[in-house]
Amino acid sequence: MYRPPQRIKYKPDAGRSPSASEARAALLFSPISYGNMHLEQRTWVPAMVPWRASEDGSVTDDILDWYERMARGKPGALVVEATGIRDIPSGPLLRVGDDRYIPGLKDLADVVHKASEGQTKLFIQIIDFLAIRRRVERGTFINRFLDITEQHRQRLGGVGPGVDDVREKLMALTDDELRAVLTQREYESLSMGFRERVTDVHLSHIRELPNVLPDLFAMAAGRAQKAGLDGIELHYAHAYTMASFLSARNSRTDGYGGSQMDRLRLPLEVFRRVRGVVGDDYVLGCRYLGDECIDAGSGVEDAKFFGVEFARAGMDFLSVSRGGKFEDAAQPKTGSAAYPYTGPSGYECMPSYISDEQGPFGRNFNTVAAIREAVRAAGFETPIVVAGGIHGFEQAEAALGSGVADIIGAARQSLADPDWFLKLRLGRGNEVRVCEYTNSCEGLDQKHKQVTCRLWDRGGLDEPGVKLSKDGRRRLVAPSWKRQ
Repeated sequence: MYRPPQRIKYKPDAGRSPSASEARAALLFSPISYGNMHLEQRTWVPAMVPWRASEDGSVTDDILDWYERMARGKPGALVVEATGIRDIPSGPLLRVGDDRYIPGLKDLADVVHKASEGQTKLFIQIIDFLAIRRRVERGTFINRFLDITEQHRQRLGGVGPGVDDVREKLMALTDDELRAVLTQREYESLSMGFRERVTDVHLSHIRELPNVLPDLFAMAAGRAQKAGLDGIELHYAHAYTMASFLSARNSRTDGYGGSQMDRLRLPLEVFRRVRGVVGDDYVLGCRYLGDECIDAGSGVEDAKFFGVEFARAGMDFLSVSRGGKFEDAAQPKTGSAAYPYTGPSGYECMPSYISDEQGPFGRNFNTVAAIREAVRAAGFETPIVVAGGIHGFEQAEAALGSGVADIIGAARQSLADPDWFLKLRLGRGNEVRVCEYTNSCEGLDQKHKQVTCRLWDRGGLDEPGVKLSKDGRRRLVAPSWKRQ
């Protein structure tokens, strides 16, 4: 994973924790209502993929255990991991692309509502993603996947008449020579693995995305609503389909790329189609990027424009992230696929304790504050969720009090200690297990292994009833809080 070259090491500092009486008066634990969304407190656990679904995308006992444990901390909102809207193989990632997934999601909703004693609203993040393939050996790519063209033959010169002659000559080239013969996209497919883009309109299924996606999202949202989930978060962030339509790199010329408004067109069409299915009285918002953090990508000015238009359209909340793109990802090993959180933009999404002068904590605050200011200036009160290295009461309360955001999202800190909001609210902040931001959890996610926190495993692995990971070395859920 990427680390800033400065390599300054920071230690998390949770700061002072409130007494129970101070917590009762705090903004963090005050209710918030807007549109259809009503939360008992301004605490939010963003979507995290724990890799515990079945291979066909169904809810499993391990999934129920994971979300039940999160819900026992009673956050205001808990967002279910990125859940695929298509009924296609995608490994142990939840899916909602068919009615057969409804019963499992109903079980999930019931578990969360019971464990939180009705205090936590359960939203589900629904996502679409395009095809990506593993990086293959050089010979496999040249002999199996590369389509030989006349351009290759001309650039090589003096090659035999057959396709196999061209492939043989290509195999004999150095990497620099091969780069000069292949197109930029071909060389990228060789070095990084093939990846589809929303701009690949020569492919019919990519060209037809604007005609297909609104209904796919709407049907998926309808299933989640039937399952008893409390709301929908449309995944418009990071490296995936909808974020790619919003990106400044989207150069489609069919009315769905180019200008800010044209890039926004499909996300708004998806929102309106989903709204038409779930109704006007159901929570519906999105997660999107305040900054792509890549060359020629969208920045905060784009995000301010999009935020205002999302609010104007009637979204019930806006959750803002940053970075996490394929364009600057690290080269994967042969046999692995590129992962969008391994480059500089991925670091911006999930900074670690090894950082630059800015440090890893609250790195998203200025961007989110600018978006919120633009939304308010346009006359909308849409709640804004901020996340990114938030791990202490004073930090969270200051962000709310200064107008950075309206709701505090904390993924890694909630992973480290699902009870941390509850402990703070009860005046027991000294008992919080503070995230160290080593990103060991993210390393597991990158390998599609069951995501855990290494802070969970400091003892008690042999206690009765403790479920362990497939390698038998890690807890699958956080230890229970033994309240005195």
